[in-house]
Amino acid sequence: MIQFVCDRGGESASAPEDILRPISLLLQSLVVAGLFLTVSPIFSQTAKPQPLTMPLVCPQEDCPLLKGVPQTTGMRSGFVCLKPGATVGWHTTGKNEEALVILHGQGTALIDGQAKQPFTAPALVYIPPATRHNVANTGAELLEYVYVVAPAKLK
Repeated sequence: MIQFVCDRGGESASAPEDILRPISLLLQSLVVAGLFLTVSPIFSQTAKPQPLTMPLVCPQEDCPLLKGVPQTTGMRSGFVCLKPGATVGWHTTGKNEEALVILHGQGTALIDGQAKQPFTAPALVYIPPATRHNVANTGAELLEYVYVVAPAKLK
């Protein structure tokens, strides 16, 4: 069993490895893709990003994991725990693309100008560049997900 923890008063949730293994492989692929997609002049002037691991523990609603340069070459990531009925608030991806890896719970991706997109864990939600969006917890339990934001190659 793989453990992930959100502030539930000390309670932790576990999920079978066969559910989390594809999510883990996806996150690893996103990390590798992000590292190869972004080459910046800043990168040559700073220390090379190093591999790292960290626990998914979040005592609040949104906990940054990867914060960009110098930790990565541009990718950012975080772990979100939303209470039932809560939303993250409307925001835009700007020049970035975003993937949400849904670990626990159910919710709706609200995309400006589009129909609501409901999801239930385990799931992946992709948000294209320059897209205004919001995420809402529509379930009775915590909604837990990891977001990965990376610079997009715009033509």
